[in-house]
Amino acid sequence: MPSLFTWTVRVYYEDTDAGGVVFYANYLKFFERARTEWLRAAGVDQQALMDREGAAFVVRSAAIEYHAPARLDDEITLTSSVAKLGRASVQFVQKAYKGERLLAEAQVKVGCVDIATVRPRSLPADVADKMRAA
Repeated sequence: MPSLFTWTVRVYYEDTDAGGVVFYANYLKFFERARTEWLRAAGVDQQALMDREGAAFVVRSAAIEYHAPARLDDEITLTSSVAKLGRASVQFVQKAYKGERLLAEAQVKVGCVDIATVRPRSLPADVADKMRAA
């Protein structure tokens, strides 16, 4: 399976809640961006996938556990790895760290769908190959 991908983000004021910590739902945004950057690094162009194949990725499920808060101006390291690559889906394990401290971890299942029908479809072979090789 693909190796661990890392990507960093900075916490901006807009990411925080009234208590001055990262609003819990924003971790889902951070993880989304990390998966997108993982795809880009693997050579998967999502716009081309939609244009050429009529396919797109959608989140089917997400389970997240929070361990510690992040605050304004913190630099967060996000990791993404593939736990399982299926015929029409990808299961990711994603984590957020500040330094060595684990902030949040998520299990995210992403499905490949036909954009016209929004029904599941197989991953294009070249996309699956790039994901395996990443």
